[in-house]
Amino acid sequence: MELLRELAPGIKRVAVIWGPDLAAGIGQFTIIQAVASALGLKVTPFKFRDIAETERGLAAFAHSGDGGLIVTAASVLANRELFIELIARVKLPAIYPVRRFVDLGGLMSYAADFDAQAAARADEVIE
Repeated sequence: MELLRELAPGIKRVAVIWGPDLAAGIGQFTIIQAVASALGLKVTPFKFRDIAETERGLAAFAHSGDGGLIVTAASVLANRELFIELIARVKLPAIYPVRRFVDLGGLMSYAADFDAQAAARADEVIE
């Protein structure tokens, strides 16, 4: 949440894409709500089920121009490229759960770079 505010200091609302059918999604969403409340931000949940439904909802959310987007690690995104294009079309500053989204054109990620960590561990084993 704080990274997103640094990226887009004018945000007042945060859309959160999360997987409602995953146990981890409930925990992540609960934490995001608590942090947003402490920062004075309004949270709008988007339960990702369908790309067309999500696009309509995000377009409506983005219309006022004071919002940002967090994609949780517990969201199921089979087609990352299409999802990143959708977010670019609605012009929302977005932060994603893993580096792979950034490699595909997403703006920023908030988790550790797992590929880099694995490569570093592999280098340690070889040495």
